[in-house]
Amino acid sequence: MPFQPRELFPDRSARDLFGAEIRRHREKADMSLRRLSEVLNYSKSHLARIEAAESLPYDDLPAKLDACFGTDGMFARIYALAKNEPFPGKYRRAVEVENRAMLIEDYSCATIPGLLQTSELARESLRIGHRHAPEAEIEALVKARLDRQARLDQPHPPECWFIVDEAALRRPAGGPEVMQRQMEFLLERGTHPYVTLQVLPFSAGHHVEAGNSLMLFTLPDKPMLAYREGSRFGTVIEDKDVVAKLRKNYDLLRAMALSPRDSEAMIRAVMKEWTLWGSPRT
Repeated sequence: MPFQPRELFPDRSARDLFGAEIRRHREKADMSLRRLSEVLNYSKSHLARIEAAESLPYDDLPAKLDACFGTDGMFARIYALAKNEPFPGKYRRAVEVENRAMLIEDYSCATIPGLLQTSELARESLRIGHRHAPEAEIEALVKARLDRQARLDQPHPPECWFIVDEAALRRPAGGPEVMQRQMEFLLERGTHPYVTLQVLPFSAGHHVEAGNSLMLFTLPDKPMLAYREGSRFGTVIEDKDVVAKLRKNYDLLRAMALSPRDSEAMIRAVMKEWTLWGSPRT
């Protein structure tokens, strides 16, 4: 099957506009990505991700593009806007909704929720999800993820309900010390009055959201929205009937999960296991 470039929406996002203009000028000049990467002395894989609006460029790329295509500072001007959009398009809408929510309900099947991650775990998770991204891009994504957490420390944070799969507690990411600190951070966050934290244990068995992550957002004076994410998709859902179904799914997961007190006990037990695993052997 021939390669199909990702559809871009330059009318919705400066990041998409930046990528769309690279693609338009490159194709107008009858240049392949490989040839453009050679001309610019830039990584072909990184350039492909920038053109697809999945990555932001280094600061030197806009000037190189303007010189290559004779665009008189156009790429520099678009980049000045694009660099203020730290999240790729498929996540941006969900983050915007999250920022306005009064109540956030989150189920994460494969990893610790981003709002509860330490910087170490965030870095490891993002490296896995962006294997070809340069280190500077990873650090920018880590900062963006931690910036999301800042709202939880404001005077009037949203109410948050987190259901974390037991697998996320036990799957090593970055080694025992990273996981130990992550368990400590979960316990600390769990003491906050606006946070409720539950663990969905292995003993709960198979369930309706197996393989997916689900977030529900309650907004001021607006219908509830949902965000559902799998390994190959992430979608903000507004359809009332679908959101109502996902509301029932989340309530079922809540009923299957351990109580907050028992969840705390499990996290402490897992933290002890990580501590023992990371202790020097004599």
